[in-house]
Amino acid sequence: MGYTVLHSTSVPPEQRFDWWCELINRDVAPVRVQSRHTSDFLADAGALDLGAVQLTAMSFPPIRSLRTPALIRHSDPEDYELALILDSEMWISQSRQESRLSTGDFALWSTSLPYEGRGLGGTGDALLRGIVLHLPRSGFPLPSGRVNTILARAMAGRTGAGAVLAAFLRNVVEQAPSLERTELERMGTAAWELTAAFLAHHLGTHDRLPPEARSRMLLARVNAFIEDNLAEPGLSPAAVAAHHGISIRTLHYLFRQQRETVAATIRRRRLARCHLALGDPALGALPVYAIGARWGFADAVTFSRSFRSTYGITPGEHRRSTLPVPPALAPAPDGPTPPALRTKKDCAGRQ
Repeated sequence: MGYTVLHSTSVPPEQRFDWWCELINRDVAPVRVQSRHTSDFLADAGALDLGAVQLTAMSFPPIRSLRTPALIRHSDPEDYELALILDSEMWISQSRQESRLSTGDFALWSTSLPYEGRGLGGTGDALLRGIVLHLPRSGFPLPSGRVNTILARAMAGRTGAGAVLAAFLRNVVEQAPSLERTELERMGTAAWELTAAFLAHHLGTHDRLPPEARSRMLLARVNAFIEDNLAEPGLSPAAVAAHHGISIRTLHYLFRQQRETVAATIRRRRLARCHLALGDPALGALPVYAIGARWGFADAVTFSRSFRSTYGITPGEHRRSTLPVPPALAPAPDGPTPPALRTKKDCAGRQ
């Protein structure tokens, strides 16, 4: 599927800054870049084609980037670019608006208008890390005149719709090497709709979104709520529906997109957490039933039956096959096997 992260260390130190500039000018949009780190520019970038949208994950030292009218005339992909700051800080200015962004913030800009951006290093000139989503303006489901009012504005990605979108983008980057082409295209559609819903929230135009975009955002919020509350024994379809102010019927209709019921989703995710915890040596002293209770299984019998139905073995068998043998029971290096164990085993683009 072609996801590759490119590192500036693949070229000699004196060529790394020019390498980075050429990469950004070719794969993102032509900009003029300045930096105090041109003698040894440590950076990386990974590009991902999601069909409907493009995604770039990158890290780089403090820089100043300028997109001038001359560069726009030279080449314009006519995109909106939505950046999620993963680490450090950034300053952006466009259309007489400017903002300073911190870790967890989003900012939107247009490649068709001049802008200035500065990656601001933290203590010790730490690298700035971020994810940029490239969204074609053509066909975007929100009026451009309204969208332009939020260019270069800091938008929080730590709560609400922003947190849902931020978690989605981070997960796509993390799972990119294992995703097939068709899965990537589905991720692209989801990214398009989640972004539109996120921006519509900031514009107060949620009612202008297509129904499928609103449904996908609601489903993403529901999934995030389930993930955050798996340890609650009272987590149920009724509780999920009540929290989001929708009927149980509407909730079940949403989950038709996932081809799995709400209850099945809750059970599968709880079992996955238990499966992981039972193989954790740090939790080896915790009884099996307590692991189940820790992730919302109030009934030990139900936990054991569900675990065996899913994984083919009981929780206890999984723990014994996964955790190392305690030192007291392990055979001595040069001694006989204990009886109890004998039966077991600044740059391109300048204008």
